[in-house]
Parts: sequence; C-alpha cells; structure tokens
Amino acid sequence: MTLVPEPAGHATSDTDGAQRVLIGGVTIDCLSRQSLAERMVADWHRNVAADRRLAPQLVFDANGQALSLYARKAGFRTLSDRADIMVADGMSLVFASRWLTRTPLPERVALTDAFHDLAAAAEAAGMSFYFLGAKPEANAAAVARVRTLYPDLKIAGCRDGYFPPEETEAIVADVVASGADVLWVAMGRERQEQFAVDQAPHLTGVTWIKTCGGMFDFLTGTVKRAPDWMQRAGLEWLYRMWQEPRRLFMRYLITNPHAIYRMLVATRSLPDGGRPSTDFRSGGIE
Repeated sequence: MTLVPEPAGHATSDTDGAQRVLIGGVTIDCLSRQSLAERMVADWHRNVAADRRLAPQLVFDANGQALSLYARKAGFRTLSDRADIMVADGMSLVFASRWLTRTPLPERVALTDAFHDLAAAAEAAGMSFYFLGAKPEANAAAVARVRTLYPDLKIAGCRDGYFPPEETEAIVADVVASGADVLWVAMGRERQEQFAVDQAPHLTGVTWIKTCGGMFDFLTGTVKRAPDWMQRAGLEWLYRMWQEPRRLFMRYLITNPHAIYRMLVATRSLPDGGRPSTDFRSGGIE
C-alpha cells in the first residue's frame, strides 16, 4: 500500500485490483484466506518467470493494536504504509467494515488459521518457506510442527530472532542463499515490520516477506486459541488477556478503546476501491 509509484520490476498480481477499504485509518485489502493463498502462488509464478528478480512483496496484517499504533506512532505508520498487502487479523475490523462501509471484508484473515491455507498452497505449488524469529526453542518447535503437518513443504531454513544487529547481514545472506520463496518474520510488531522494510531490497529472490508476530507459539500449541464462539464474536483478545494478564492487560486497556475510537472516526469505503491520498489516509490522526 505504498503511497509513491512502485519501482520498476516490482511484482504485481492479478488480484492487485481487489477492493480496499479504510478501517481506523489503515487501508485493508479485501481478501479472504483462500484469495490470499492464491495471490501468494500467483506472485511466486510471476517472480519465477522473471528469474526471481522482482522485489519481495511486503505482507502485513492489522488488528486493534495495529490501528492504535498506526494513529499514535509516525514511525509505525510509515512502515505500515509500505505494505503491498494488508489483511485484517482482527474480527473487530471485519465488523467495522460491515457496519460502517459499503465494502465489507469477506472474513477475518487470522494468521494462525491462514498459515495453513498458505502452507497447503505452497506445498502443492512446490514453494519453500524460511522461518525467522522467536526464541530458539520456539522456532525449532514450530519448524518441526510444520514438517509434520506438511511433509512435502520445502523448508529452506530457519533462524531464531535473538541476534545482534551486526549479524543481520549474514542472516539475510543465508535467506537469499537458501532460495526461500516466503520469509516468515516473527519478531513482534514494529521490529518485524522494520526488518521487512529495511531488508526487502537485499532479499533477492524472495517473493513474499510475511510478518507473523507470535504465530510460532500458536503453531506448536504453546499458546491456545480461544473457543470458536469467542473468535466469531471478536472476543479472542479477552481470552488472550485471561491467559497472559501481566503481559496483555495494560496493552488491551490502552489499545482497545483507542482502536474502537479510530474505527468510528476513520473507517469508510474508498472511491472505486482505490487508495486514499496521503491527506485522506492520515486525516484525523492524533
């Protein structure tokens, strides 16, 4: 969702024409889990046809915390605006699109669910994944779980996210040498988006850079999902807070009311499903 012309050689997709909607000030792509997987494969075919010379697509997601950060922090707003694809990983965003716009999102693209759509599609297409981030034991456990669930999926490599800045260049070189098609970056919000934006020009051959927060812990079952009814009602945050009150209580206490406010004042359909101007997108930011 860049606000400047894309550089020559930047990957495009048949689904680039998908509608977008402004939710809480953030431009969200109206994609389902299935259409997201289809786009990944389409982008990969296009990159292969171009001898893997196309710039990686930056694929981010937004929830209530992201909406609040987007409004409050200019640095995070700049990073988010660099996304080529932004999906709604929050049921509240889906509700806002249905109640406040003419462009309802088809569904919540919860990464803990969408990962399996993407992994199955990648396995069938012959694509490869590289897993970067989390603690060493969490990274290893997640990779082992993926190997069990998707035995024919190519795992190009893995590396935990606890490394000093001076090792970044070597890690990026390892990702490139691995021939990975999708780089999963699990470093926590802001740091992972910063890494994706900063390193994309150096990740030659990679088709997608997908930020994924705490997904590795969900993959291994270390962190449990909320019951289905809570997910459908948009109350998974409450279940997560009950699981980790010390870490999440203050976050949700601050970000949830602010995110609701942002959704009320900065949610609308976009003309012809297009992209807003910089002023339109940032209007009303506090």
